[in-house]
Amino acid sequence: MDSSSELTLGYISYLNCVPFFHHLKDNGFHGRFVPGVPATLNEMLQRGQLDASPSSSFEYARNWRKYLLLPGHSISSVGKVESVLLFSPVHLSELAGKTIAITGESATSINLLRVIFREFYHLHDVTDMVPEASIESLIGEQHPALLIGDRALRLARHLPPGIQVFDLGEIWYQHTGLPFVFALWMIDRHSLDKFSVALADLGRQLLDSCNQLISNPYPQAMVVSKTIGLDVEAIVAYWQTIDYRLGEEHLRGLQLFFQLCQKYQLLDEQPELSFLD
Repeated sequence: MDSSSELTLGYISYLNCVPFFHHLKDNGFHGRFVPGVPATLNEMLQRGQLDASPSSSFEYARNWRKYLLLPGHSISSVGKVESVLLFSPVHLSELAGKTIAITGESATSINLLRVIFREFYHLHDVTDMVPEASIESLIGEQHPALLIGDRALRLARHLPPGIQVFDLGEIWYQHTGLPFVFALWMIDRHSLDKFSVALADLGRQLLDSCNQLISNPYPQAMVVSKTIGLDVEAIVAYWQTIDYRLGEEHLRGLQLFFQLCQKYQLLDEQPELSFLD
């Protein structure tokens, strides 16, 4: 654990996390941001190198005894998520025996794809691997591949010829009628004694930051659009698509995902959901 007196937060630079972080310090947060992709932050949480972070829901399930969940906050979808996409030259039902290229950036998205193939399409022989070549180049060569985050958003707007796109959040919702929770705000249990007040304040600070950006998204969308390769309206629409809540229906969807992961031996056990009081 960092020896400083500052609360350390994992910081994901994906577009979907901008509402959490952009106004966070304006709303009283005094800690330090540690940037990384979801998989890297998962590892840092496991090692106790972060006090809290938005992190893959699958990481919580895999190591749930190490963490507490911050109530009320997630990165979820109710239908389309727009940034967790399978690109393929054929329909999902025609991918039997194929190998899907993946980025390895997010454990949740990869395991959601595995569950979707097995549970909804009854395909048990689809495999996945992280290739040496870029995912975008493989998709251009008609190989099926999973992309997440800003790269998925960009490619979906410039699809190579002959490629179809399948939104994993939408597929989940069509088959279950429940939200899908891609990421949770997770707290290292060992940080509670040192940062109990700061962690108690964090939930309100995140809520205020999200509300502030969503209520007036255009100024920051114009800033982001210059570096991310998306137009302002697309960015605003994406922020409005993401569901940042964590209510009862979200928790039902989360627990169903964990049950299916256990069913297909992606998890050894069903995790308990433990929240910061």
